[in-house]
Amino acid sequence: MTTIADRARELTVSRAPFVRATVVRAQDPTSARPGDDAVILPDGTIEGFVGGVCAESSVRAAALDTLRDGTTLLLRVLPDGTATFPDTPGALVVVNPCHSGGAIEIFLRPVLPVPVLGLAGSTPISAAVATLAAFLDFEVSTSGDYAGATAVVVAGLGKGEQDAIRAALDAGVGFVALVASRTRGAALLDELALTDAERARVHTPAGLEIGARSPQEIALSIMAEVVRALRVDGLASSPGAPAARPQQAVDPVCGMTVLVGPDTPHARVDGQDEWFCCAGCLARYTAA
Repeated sequence: MTTIADRARELTVSRAPFVRATVVRAQDPTSARPGDDAVILPDGTIEGFVGGVCAESSVRAAALDTLRDGTTLLLRVLPDGTATFPDTPGALVVVNPCHSGGAIEIFLRPVLPVPVLGLAGSTPISAAVATLAAFLDFEVSTSGDYAGATAVVVAGLGKGEQDAIRAALDAGVGFVALVASRTRGAALLDELALTDAERARVHTPAGLEIGARSPQEIALSIMAEVVRALRVDGLASSPGAPAARPQQAVDPVCGMTVLVGPDTPHARVDGQDEWFCCAGCLARYTAA
């Protein structure tokens, strides 16, 4: 039988983003127990068990939020009328009117694919970039296939640069760093006849200005620019179309935020769609 740990390893190997959810505390009456776990996928699908349908709805909504920036979260699900926990960084309290009366705490750990750095060139600078990128937990690829790469560093110093830049742009890479002088880099890009949008994705001279001289120092400046693009400028770690975020709605009976999916209880009244956390809220709504 496949366990949640097995599923998490499978998703990690396939470079698929997900959230690992683990129940760390449960107060009766509740169906969840400490150690219960699940994985939540970017489309809101949940595999495993971390509580009943109402608690699960809160977990799914909070888990998708953690995928935005990769920040871990302690989710505290409390029954209505319970004194709230103190506000603390990294914790979120939600009140669950549908809850049976217990309280649970669930640790949400987003697992995002490590960024891939494509590297072109066989030079002392490219070797130094490869070493530093690996130390920074980038996956380094020198295959020339830049599909899925977060960034590409072209450090051929005159060899194969145009082909590498063209291949990276065609693969949809958002950040291409060309190791060249300002004058030579501009001339090379002119020869490529890039569109304005393509040219904006190529950065030359590569690296931040730190007065670097040795290959190791140049590699430091290049990787600093790549990290800044990733962490500050919002460069996507996995290029390509992001998974569509499920629609959210507010249950008109209990006020819970629910993710809209094919199995979400639903009613259409007077031309207006309403979505519910569970069949119980739907029944109360239609009865009223």
